[in-house]
Amino acid sequence: MPASARTIAVANGKGGVGKTTTTAHLGALAAEAGNRVLLVELDVQGNLGEDLGYTGAGLSDEGEALYAAVRSGKPPVPLRNVRPNLDVVPGGAAVSLIPSALDAYRRSGRESTGAVGRCLAPLAADYDLLFIDTPPIDAVVQEEALVAAAYLLIPTKTDASSRKGLREMAQRFAAARTINPTLTLLGVFLFGVTPGATRIRGAARTAIQAELGAAAPVFDATIRHVEAAAYDVRERGQLAHELERVVDAGPKWYERLRDG
Repeated sequence: MPASARTIAVANGKGGVGKTTTTAHLGALAAEAGNRVLLVELDVQGNLGEDLGYTGAGLSDEGEALYAAVRSGKPPVPLRNVRPNLDVVPGGAAVSLIPSALDAYRRSGRESTGAVGRCLAPLAADYDLLFIDTPPIDAVVQEEALVAAAYLLIPTKTDASSRKGLREMAQRFAAARTINPTLTLLGVFLFGVTPGATRIRGAARTAIQAELGAAAPVFDATIRHVEAAAYDVRERGQLAHELERVVDAGPKWYERLRDG
């Protein structure tokens, strides 16, 4: 069963479609709105820490706390106050050891499926929202995220390869519902869309609806791609809305031109 009725897994069967960026921004914006938010990164890459800046500050444990929690069945200790109201259980290299911990469960006769959700459940009462960032390829870890979640949110790009990842995600979603029947598809949205590409957006939305059926919610809202902003977020460890405030607080373009 899900760790909480307010747990959202962000997943796709393909990498590079915006899962981590979505998790970081949704979590931070929800926290800024006054919600208590926990982000859990089930990915070996640990890019969530780059977006939020704690990796650059030397605060990431590379997934050690998460792996130890799955292995012991006890809740992990989050990294507190990454932003006001926002805590994080970091991912990283140690997440790759979680499947071996699940194998140890099976060999000892204990139930392995749902181990991630069980170790997160004691934390749930402290938070209004939990977001789980997932790896694209590791089916075992991805299944753990889906079994722990109440909702699934799927970012995808417009290309055929991304839609293939979406099909794989639909199959894993169906399999996870046999274990966690409360799991609900919150929606699918297009990520990294070039501004003005209305024809491509329309064709991609039609293709997604054909793949998943008319019942699958495809959001009208899309996330556009701006290379400079994407670069700055990860390089500076500041999110898009935070960078926007930095720019707004600085001198105007004509003032910079005047001052040389």
